Amino acid sequence: MFPDRFNLARYLLDDNLDAGRGDKIALRWRDESFTYAQLVERSGRLARAFRELGLRMEERVLFVCSDRPEFVEAWFATLKAGAVFAMVNPLQDDEALHYALQYTRARIAVIDAELSERFGKLAAKAPHLAAVVVCGGETTTSRPELASPMQHRLADLVAGAPAADATADTHRHDVAGWLFTSGSTGHPKAAVHFHEDYAYNVEHYAKGVLGIREDDVTAGVPKLFFGYATGTQLMFPFAVGATTALFSERSTPEVICDVVERYRPTILTSVPTMIGRMLALEAEHGARDLSSLRLVLSAGEKLPEALQRQWLERCGVEILDGIGSAELFHIYISNRPGQVRPGSLGLAVPGYDCRVVDEQGADLPRGEIGRLFVRGRSAAQGYWHDREKSIATFAGELVMTADLFRQDAEGWFFFEGRADELLKVGGRFVAPHEVEDALLAHPSVAEAAVIGWKDADDLVKPRAYVVPASGVDGDETLERELQTWVKEQLAPHKYPRKVTFVAELPKNDRGKVDRKTLRARQDAGDE
Repeated sequence: MFPDRFNLARYLLDDNLDAGRGDKIALRWRDESFTYAQLVERSGRLARAFRELGLRMEERVLFVCSDRPEFVEAWFATLKAGAVFAMVNPLQDDEALHYALQYTRARIAVIDAELSERFGKLAAKAPHLAAVVVCGGETTTSRPELASPMQHRLADLVAGAPAADATADTHRHDVAGWLFTSGSTGHPKAAVHFHEDYAYNVEHYAKGVLGIREDDVTAGVPKLFFGYATGTQLMFPFAVGATTALFSERSTPEVICDVVERYRPTILTSVPTMIGRMLALEAEHGARDLSSLRLVLSAGEKLPEALQRQWLERCGVEILDGIGSAELFHIYISNRPGQVRPGSLGLAVPGYDCRVVDEQGADLPRGEIGRLFVRGRSAAQGYWHDREKSIATFAGELVMTADLFRQDAEGWFFFEGRADELLKVGGRFVAPHEVEDALLAHPSVAEAAVIGWKDADDLVKPRAYVVPASGVDGDETLERELQTWVKEQLAPHKYPRKVTFVAELPKNDRGKVDRKTLRARQDAGDE
């Protein structure tokens, strides 16, 4: 599908010049805008500067940077230099950042100016690090406020570099980037991907399913360090010459509504939690102008059917729920525009073979629940420094997920939980998401998460953490009401034996409910 000599930066960015889009706005951020021609020139200069700082082909560049134009410039410069991007949350603590530097053996780190002092100390413990490139802050050539001589301002590097350097002559099977898994246990692992992997999903999902167009404007809730957003807010729009709007602020319902009203995106990338919070914000403070949207994307965790219907009733805009993973880069099962089935994650994306199988890998009849196996050309080569996990997960283009699914008679996929999160209650399995969906259908519930809890007899029972709706008191009366409600919606053994009301649920850096933190709180005796 792609030629042997292939570079993702040329495919996503430079080819827009050949298509006559050099003067088109590619990126908006605050009051600034950047054309495709400007980004081609600036990323080319920066690639030259990276090489002069000692970056060689196949070495890693670690991004510890918020969503801003410099992130985009440095990301493309990394690919143009033939190097490999790796991206982590800039809000992590020093221990996590130290681990990322050691694990990636990054030659260059691209950081926010606010991290300059911290990285001045971290760099001393990172023997492979040659330079730290700082984004933001005042441009200066004397650099008196930088924390160490190893640090360089990105703006200075771009201004001082010669004219755009030639893009590295990479092979389609050269490594282009690492995508970190969410790390539900231990340290996150990195799935290693070729240049071709990313382009394959762009062609099949972004163009083939979303139908992303040159006149689209994208914006999103997740941040660029997360592969979900790297696709929808960077790769996908650039692949068709569209425009993306970035913002550096934390994603809150107020900020997201402001972004939609200011930049008028046509495609909004979101997660179920934020969709619910935006609806709650409007219910409390009045409607916002979301009329520019033609599509909303949801992934990361199951979208409750009730929430999907509420959004459609409010906005008249379809939510395309889907599922993807770092192991396959992006979405491989999705609903389609004009063909959305609430409660389902949709159909397999063309180019991906998705099957529901038993523990031996044999196909299960339609309607039965089993593990999801996915085969596609965007599958990673494995996890860095984790051969055993790689062997258990990958077999060529086949990825053996821990997700449980069933298919209906027409081939639509329905998520039934994760194999490692199922609760065995009274000898029968309970999927936490099923209980959560029932709770979320109650008008007094804004958010809900369910984990296992051992009662006085040391038997596992469902326990619910619930964020009450605005103006609702979380008390014993509501607890009994919710327990009765779930009993009426589901089999009696599935109701939560304990309901704990909280102001908010912990989230990980992907926007998902952080069940690991909930379990830790419970183990610590939180009541």
